[in-house]
Amino acid sequence: MTGTGLACVLDGARVIPVLTVPSAATAGPLADALATGGARCAEVTFRTSDAEQVLKTMAAHGGLTVGAGTVLTPEQVERAVAAGARFVVSPGLDETVVAKCRELGVPVVPGIATATELMRALKAGLDTVKLFPAEPLGGIPMLRALAAPFPRARFVPTGGIGAPLLPAYLAAPAVLAVGGSWMATADHLRRGEYAEIRRLTAEAVHGSAR
Repeated sequence: MTGTGLACVLDGARVIPVLTVPSAATAGPLADALATGGARCAEVTFRTSDAEQVLKTMAAHGGLTVGAGTVLTPEQVERAVAAGARFVVSPGLDETVVAKCRELGVPVVPGIATATELMRALKAGLDTVKLFPAEPLGGIPMLRALAAPFPRARFVPTGGIGAPLLPAYLAAPAVLAVGGSWMATADHLRRGEYAEIRRLTAEAVHGSAR
């Protein structure tokens, strides 16, 4: 399954809230806030002990297409898919993770930071990669420089991107979607600020539709 599969799964959604959720108790209200704000997809990172249950709860919500992020091993791929992940995102390019995703029939978006890594991804049959960490790497100029020699590559830039930068990233022809955590931060979740999550999500989704 290639990045084309990701485009089908996202079904036109261009903003992916990237979520690091410390407690499964917040998963239901968070899914409600994101869906009410207009989000159609979300990425739950495997960075917390509750990540698997969070993914399971959000996948069962029905209003969101949920994927798993920060997936580092084939075993995590299996756990993520069993919990309901419709796509898998990794911070780097690991062929064993790619192979396991192919075996299980889920799109995989590996992280890349160099032209060499992008060539490896393309050689592996992928056409969509995660530029990570996008802003520290050089932001939009870096993305354009990578995209120029590889016209069939599509990017999901993530890392250091906030609301002010979203329109410029989305305007880049090579960008399929943009991932970001500003819509639902750890502070928002800790304080139970679901109305603010809904507002920020609606703002991002509205901006991506322009």
